[in-house]
Amino acid sequence: MASPPEGETFTIDAFHRGRFTLVQPAKGGHRAGMDALVLAAAVPAGFAGLAVDFGAGAGAVGLAVAARCPNASVLLVERSQEMAGYAERSLAHAGNFVLAGRVSLLVADVVLSGKARTEAGLKDRSADFVLMNPPFNDGRDRATPDALRREAHVADEQVFETWLRSAAAILKPRGRLALIARPASLYKILPAMEGRFGSAEIVPIHAAADRPAIRIVVRAVRGARGLSSLMPPLMLHETADNSFTPRAEAINAGEASLFGD
Repeated sequence: MASPPEGETFTIDAFHRGRFTLVQPAKGGHRAGMDALVLAAAVPAGFAGLAVDFGAGAGAVGLAVAARCPNASVLLVERSQEMAGYAERSLAHAGNFVLAGRVSLLVADVVLSGKARTEAGLKDRSADFVLMNPPFNDGRDRATPDALRREAHVADEQVFETWLRSAAAILKPRGRLALIARPASLYKILPAMEGRFGSAEIVPIHAAADRPAIRIVVRAVRGARGLSSLMPPLMLHETADNSFTPRAEAINAGEASLFGD
């Protein structure tokens, strides 16, 4: 059974105005925030099928999908035993009682391929939607000294190629993918999608209207051949007082989808 490090302190945090609860490390490791909620909002509100959350951490993205989509089932996939331990705690928490029956956890590495991937529990053509927040910080960036957080944040050169390869393998034909990354990663993402995904929709995420994009969300269709589209941006904050914009607040509350569906 997966477990967090012995003696590790944790916090219990409510999201979507209390519709789900996350047990996550207080200091070390990856702590979920707005990125997770924005990524989960890429799933249409009426989605009914299996959504697989690659690199799930403590389970924020998958639980947000389950909270927003009452007919969805979710598989959390996390390779770190420590972070999978937090996901287990999250699923067992009383605040997730109404969701836990639709959410399961698999401890596996999403970069596995072929027979090894299948034997780990990621079956070909089994998913309707794959979501991913891969490590997208460049190794040249100033890295955190915390090993667990560094594992979640710092990418290797092939991260998009390997993660997208696995997503394409487990998705059903015409299944959908959504990922969140830095804008600078787009030049790696689009080539890795070539021959696997098409009809990509790209939403730039800005901290405020007068600032450059800090994230992009890319949503695409398995086996599609359509061209990519640059969608209207999401502004997180009002420029004047740093409060959330109405659209960002609705996403934060689990009451809106990123793509309006």
